[in-house]
Amino acid sequence: MLSGTLVAFLSVLYLGALFAIARFGDARADAGRSIISANVYALSLAVYCTSWTFFGSVGRATSGGLSFLTIYLGPTLMLLCVGVLVKMLRIAKAQRITTIADFIAARYGKSAWLAGLVTVIAVVGVVPYIALQLKAVAASLEVLFDQPGQAVRVAGIDSTLLVAAVLAAFTILFGTRHLDATERHEGMVAAVAFESLVKLLAFLAVGLFVTYGMYDGFTDLFTRAAQHPELQALLTPQTPKPSAWAAMIVLSALAIIFLPRQFQVLVVENVDESHLKRAVWLFPLYLLLINIFVLPVALGGLLHFGGGVNPDVFVLTLPLAEKAEALALFVFIGGLSAATGMVIVETIALSTMMCNDLVMPILLRSHWLHPERRPDLSGLLIGIRRLAIVLVLLLGYVYFKAAGEAHALVGIGLISFAAVAQFAPALFGGMYWKQGTRAGALAGLLTGFAVWLYTLLLPAFAKSGWIDAAFLTQGLFGIELLRAQALFGLSGLDEISHCLWWSLLANLLAYVTVSLMSEADAMEVRQAESFVDVFRHAWQTPGSRAWRGNASLAEIAGLLERFLGPLRAHMQLQVYARARGVAEWRSLVPDASFVEFAENELAGAIGSASARAMVASVVREEDLGLEEVFEILDEASQIRAYSRELEDKQRALEAATAELRAANERLRELDRMKDDFISTVTHELRTPLTSIRALSEMLHEDPELELAQRKRFLGIIVSETERLTRLINQVLDMAKLESGRAEWSPTVVAVDQVVAESIAALEPLYRDKGVRLTQQIATGLPGVLADRDRLMQVVVNLLSNAVKFVAAQNGVVEVDVRADKGMVRVAVADNGPGLTAEECRSVFEKFRQGGNTLTDKPQGTGLGLPISRQIVEHFGGKLSVESAPGAGATFVFTIPAEVSEAQ
Repeated sequence: MLSGTLVAFLSVLYLGALFAIARFGDARADAGRSIISANVYALSLAVYCTSWTFFGSVGRATSGGLSFLTIYLGPTLMLLCVGVLVKMLRIAKAQRITTIADFIAARYGKSAWLAGLVTVIAVVGVVPYIALQLKAVAASLEVLFDQPGQAVRVAGIDSTLLVAAVLAAFTILFGTRHLDATERHEGMVAAVAFESLVKLLAFLAVGLFVTYGMYDGFTDLFTRAAQHPELQALLTPQTPKPSAWAAMIVLSALAIIFLPRQFQVLVVENVDESHLKRAVWLFPLYLLLINIFVLPVALGGLLHFGGGVNPDVFVLTLPLAEKAEALALFVFIGGLSAATGMVIVETIALSTMMCNDLVMPILLRSHWLHPERRPDLSGLLIGIRRLAIVLVLLLGYVYFKAAGEAHALVGIGLISFAAVAQFAPALFGGMYWKQGTRAGALAGLLTGFAVWLYTLLLPAFAKSGWIDAAFLTQGLFGIELLRAQALFGLSGLDEISHCLWWSLLANLLAYVTVSLMSEADAMEVRQAESFVDVFRHAWQTPGSRAWRGNASLAEIAGLLERFLGPLRAHMQLQVYARARGVAEWRSLVPDASFVEFAENELAGAIGSASARAMVASVVREEDLGLEEVFEILDEASQIRAYSRELEDKQRALEAATAELRAANERLRELDRMKDDFISTVTHELRTPLTSIRALSEMLHEDPELELAQRKRFLGIIVSETERLTRLINQVLDMAKLESGRAEWSPTVVAVDQVVAESIAALEPLYRDKGVRLTQQIATGLPGVLADRDRLMQVVVNLLSNAVKFVAAQNGVVEVDVRADKGMVRVAVADNGPGLTAEECRSVFEKFRQGGNTLTDKPQGTGLGLPISRQIVEHFGGKLSVESAPGAGATFVFTIPAEVSEAQ
């Protein structure tokens, strides 16, 4: 048995470390150097993994095998809905949302009744979850001190009560330092992220110990378990009940948003929308890691203990059974982390809701809070929140003592999940359906909560012996159709699935039906527009255009001073004044924008519903009819439409400008190419003409020139004349091809013969340059429908280009002719310098040639390849090049084969 002093010392030391981390985080935030990164944000979401995960998942795995994973599939799927989460963040920031109750109430006209109802549901629904954490801590202490079934006491006081008191103190210190709940509790978030790491490491440590310390790895553990028929079922994938799995996935998907603590860390504590991108994959990875060893630990515990030990605490009993007391202490700290993280964040969220939506609406109607008696309410508000924290933890402790023993850890958690799931229709409907009304939301929540109460919470009390269980077995008033867990005769479902489907169905039907039958007031219409179209309203202060009335600067400033404190109120007023271009806040004009600013500031302190009521008490607002509101909204829609039209025109103008710029660049390129062409043709014409003129003058001036010399000069003149003819013919040929006036004589042609004749014609040129020419021509090739002379022109051009670009004496040109997939393929490859990727794209353009145009430009006009491509494409073929710098070039053309006999 471990020493109580050691356990207490380590627990206090760990809580002290959390205290230091939280203090450091707050200090950095106050200095403007936030430590909340994307990783810290993602880890803070792991507050979802409470003692339920740390202890209860193993217990569930001992009876349900892999079914425990459903609780983690839901959050993973929900986080993939990034668009929904981003919209929620945008709305929360625009409306200065502080809690989930505030979110729902703000959507439906900032209704105080709706906020209060959401708060009641949250408190009643989540108290069992807090009791779960206290139960887990109590169970772990009983195991450590070897007192199964007996409450551990310290100086005669229940240790669980002491833990609740310590958690309350810690939460008060770092959860209620500021009044404005929309200010981030960065110290708390950092501490929760640290706790997430601790519980992950602790669970991995015990998992490794059981799997590789007590057994010889996964294979050994699973093999031993398979030898026991009662354990083999846990290893065999079984077809689950669709309703049960679907219920668990839906429950957990909704819980990751609607549990007050999850809404707190996911929405309220978010400092940057981009952090969601990291959380989308990092949080599911965390869930995977913390669940890897759940089944091995469950199997290890069943193999070691049989059925005589509570499976919820296998993570502690297994190390203790093997005398690994240090590991057991680490695991205890991990479980304490899982419980404390949840309790701290949950109680902060619930205390804010209770203060803003339950206590404040009552106090604001009391004469005790008259401004002359209490001019500054900021201290009172903080005090109320601190008292609410103590009350919530006390309620959790009472529930733990009264009803907690009747359920396993997982069962208690699912009761809370089903309760907060009732927020789904009102919240999601409010985000995407403008016709949803306050009356519909109230009806849906009341109906769903009543069904949850009757089918799940009251049965839990009945099983604990608190109330008579007759309504479970005989039905309410003896009506069998009203049996709590077989409502209207629906049996065969587990209690969670039964409650979830009935409550959500009743909730949704009531919400939609009453919304369609009721009419929204002006405030509801404005808020519906702001919520549903939040992305369109990003440029506009929500609701500021739909307000009309008279306000007093002094009265509104006095209101801010009462609830925020004079110092903070003046600071916020001055910030607003500077943003409006006013040097001193006392010179502000109390217009619609100022009233909206004041209401938003108050909303951060007392919630949107109470803020709305307080502002209405000091301003003389003229009620706007629905028709006027719709006119204002139509005007805003017209402005947005006009803005979108201007944006579309701007985009069209930018696109046209880009096209003109591209066309201009193309014209410049064509102009440059034209200049290059003229320069090239001029050069090519001048060279032979110069030779012809010089030799002709020599023959003319010296009639007595020797006969041999005369013949040599005349041969050169003839050769240069032929060169001029080829050049002129090539230019004319290109012009005819482009104008469509070229003459064609198509017939079935034997490509192998054309290639052979072309090689023979150019063989002397290759021999003179010392270039080796090889050929691989397949036999039995089909003919192609083409102009024989034009086809030879293509082959000769490719062979001429190849010999130009290879080195003398070491050059190699290979010709390959074959049939390929209904085509005749001709490839001419060389070992020359090759072409760059850019040159491969441009080499078929007119007047383009390979090589450096200033230093090593080969002779020619740059028209050979464009002419060749047009010839090949005219007969349904394709001409392309494959090359890389230093690897030579391969020009390939293909032409469809013909079955007729080739000529």
